[in-house]
This record gives sequence, structure tokens and C-alpha cells, in this order.
Amino acid sequence: MLTYNVRGENIEVTEAIRNYVEKRISKLNKFFGDSADAIAHVNLKVYQDKTAKVEVTIPMPYLTLRAEETSPDLYASIDLVTDKLERQIRKFKTKINRKSREKGFDQFDLSVPAVDAGADSDVSDDPTALDVVRTKRVSLKPMDSQEAILQMDMLGHNFFIFEDADTNGTSIVYKRRDGRYGLIETDE
Repeated sequence: MLTYNVRGENIEVTEAIRNYVEKRISKLNKFFGDSADAIAHVNLKVYQDKTAKVEVTIPMPYLTLRAEETSPDLYASIDLVTDKLERQIRKFKTKINRKSREKGFDQFDLSVPAVDAGADSDVSDDPTALDVVRTKRVSLKPMDSQEAILQMDMLGHNFFIFEDADTNGTSIVYKRRDGRYGLIETDE
């Protein structure tokens, strides 16, 4: 079951808004088993021009779901972001289950208990310093390069670090300027 962390920027998160967010995002519970322990981090923001932006991040062991939507109506943004997350999950499960059948594994299950998705820490406040200004710790998950590309695209990142399921080595996929993808494998 999902738990919710709802916060607002330039908006007071009323009980009605919180209930609507929880009701809409709880639609995703059907994709998680009863044993799933995931937190939906929901950020609601209202801009000066009265447009509303909703960002949802759900970190999980094999996948981080993330979506955002902006529209003139807060409730419409919540609906749109929920639909977007549902499409992401369906796409991910379809692709993983297809690969699992090809390799003879059981179907992929999103109900694996969640782990720490990583912690950010700011190290320096001086923007001109050549020091490391942000550190992020990640847990590498075994997967193939296709799954890593899917994860990278869903996160909206330019690269993704993962443990190659075939070689057990650390690898990196990245998006090239020409729109195609590259793979960096390490010698271990």
C-alpha cells in the first residue's frame, strides 16, 4: 500500500486537497501488492499566474516513478499526473514481463519492499567552487541495458548507473546528443 507525503508551495494543503490526492493516487495500489511499502511524495505548487503544478515521485527498489503536470486547475493536474504514472507503470510492467518470459523468469512484481532511494546532501554553498556540491548515494539494481534506458527515460535523466544482470559489473547508459543511447561498461 502507498503512503503519502503531500506538501504545498504557495498553497495551503487543505484536508479536501489531501483527500483528493490520496484518492486519485490510491488508484495505483492495484499495481502494488499488499506487501509493498512505498511512499508517494506529492508536491503541489501554485504560480503567480494561478497555474498549478503537481509533482509525484514514488521511489521503489527497481524503479522510481516520477511525473509532473501543470494546468490552470489543481485538480485537473492531479488527475493528469495520476494518469501519467499509471501509463508509466503499465509500460514498465509490460516490458519487464516480456523480458522475463523470454528469459524464463517469473513475472516482475512491484510489491517488493521499498529501499532507501538515496539521500542528497549539499556540501557547499559557494556556486563558484570546484568542489563537489551535491552527493547522492544510490543502490545499484541488477538489470539489463534496455531496462536501464527505460528507467533513465522515466526519470528524465541523461544517464543511469546500474548493475548489469549479465556481467554483474557496474554499467552506465546515457543519452547521446543525436538522440540515441550509449553504454559504458566497467572492467571489474
